[in-house]
Amino acid sequence: MVLGMMRPDTIILLFALITGLTIWEYCGLVNNVEGVRVNQLISTIAGVYLVIAVAGWRVGFVDFRAFVPYILTIVYMFIEELYLKQKNPINDWAYTMLGQMYVAMPFAMIFFLAFQINDFNQASFEMLIPLCLFIFLWVNDSGAYCTGSLLGKHKLFPRISPGKTWEGSIGGGILVLIVAGVIGYFANNDPSNPHLLSIGGWIGLGLVVVVFGTWGDLVESLFKRTLGIKDSGKILPGHGGMLDRFDSSLLAIPAAVIYLYSITLF
Repeated sequence: MVLGMMRPDTIILLFALITGLTIWEYCGLVNNVEGVRVNQLISTIAGVYLVIAVAGWRVGFVDFRAFVPYILTIVYMFIEELYLKQKNPINDWAYTMLGQMYVAMPFAMIFFLAFQINDFNQASFEMLIPLCLFIFLWVNDSGAYCTGSLLGKHKLFPRISPGKTWEGSIGGGILVLIVAGVIGYFANNDPSNPHLLSIGGWIGLGLVVVVFGTWGDLVESLFKRTLGIKDSGKILPGHGGMLDRFDSSLLAIPAAVIYLYSITLF
């Protein structure tokens, strides 16, 4: 993950790969639901294409016409249901679009963090923000686990995730805010070349990632409970599936984009 975010070309390839594996896994899970048939191959290709198209559009290699094939693919998956004679095609449409909105769109939005546009409409590569977003998620998970194991007594959301506690979440969040402050300090160590985010801006980003990352984890837990499974897959030993590993980021990335572009307006 770290090496993949060091260069603009590798970050595009990295998230195209992550998107493809995650949507493929997602489609495999929902296709186990009775009466549901999602086109796994086309959905995966569409999601990967969206990620690459957004990256190309963001850096100025392509214009909005690059999204036409993606739109045609979505239209095809709607029309396809006319000929499949499914008992409840609405389920297929709903699960198909959920995969695009829940997986492909958030991963595509990472490029709004990775590529910044200046006043001359030129894109520059910003490695630190997307990298630190994942560092915050990792720190939050580790801090919450350690704090929760030592001090956890009050359940955060027992109906969905019995193992999470308020003490663990608060402990992980505090650790993230400290790390964010330290990163902000060093990122702005040169007064003549301040970073896009101030120290306070970094701390704010850390808080956003903590809150929405926790919600993202809970959303995926609800998704798995609804399907009656424990892990989304076995592709990552010790971590489960792709959804298990990247669940927090699926809400944290859009929230970080909203946060970043909200504070830059003022």
